[in-house]
Amino acid sequence: MTNTLPGAVAPLLEARRLSKWYGKGDSRFHALDDVSLSIRRGESLAIVGKSGSGKSTLMHILALLDSVDAGEVLVDGEDARRLSRRAVNRLRNRRFGFVFQQFFLTPGTSVLDNVVLPLTITGVPAAERRRRGMAALARFDLADKARNRATDLSGGQKQRVVLTRALVGEPDVIFADEPTGNLDSATGAIVEDELFALNREHGITLVIVTHDEDLAARCDRQVHMRDGRLVEFTSAPAGVSA
Repeated sequence: MTNTLPGAVAPLLEARRLSKWYGKGDSRFHALDDVSLSIRRGESLAIVGKSGSGKSTLMHILALLDSVDAGEVLVDGEDARRLSRRAVNRLRNRRFGFVFQQFFLTPGTSVLDNVVLPLTITGVPAAERRRRGMAALARFDLADKARNRATDLSGGQKQRVVLTRALVGEPDVIFADEPTGNLDSATGAIVEDELFALNREHGITLVIVTHDEDLAARCDRQVHMRDGRLVEFTSAPAGVSA
């Protein structure tokens, strides 16, 4: 089953009949079962489901962080399977940003160094890395924390650093896996607002994995997963925005 928004021209991301298995023997299970999905540029999409439903697996495959046993993922119409490992890494670093429930910050390293890591990987010169990193930190009111160790920050500040790192490479897509799961409700609301501001103001596509119904309801669309399958599609009512 493929679901594309009305009027969509060419999807930014497209999954075609994805299947993924984990385990061996009696413990082998179908994490994704014949999943097809289209995501257009500039939309916000929530992938919703209970633990073990396959939602994080689907996001990891869409983000080219994991491979499939069957099916294909297209980025701007190009089959990712035809790309070399180096080309996949380059595409992921240049076009995708990531926000996870776990912060994945490098211990003992400054906030600025954590933020510019994607630029370092892609070979951006040091002066340009610093300029872009400081500009991104300023957006989230973190410029005064640039020299601090990232691991010394509060949980909310850490997640804002992660958002800054996701933004600094000027990505087409931000993938967020339970982005507010480790935050209190007030801090989580701030992080949500910042995510949707990136979507609204910069046209960045959001793909959010969540079991939070309120967060999912802010997205343009919701896809619901159960036992590795897409079982329901929901669009926001006309006139409703994040």
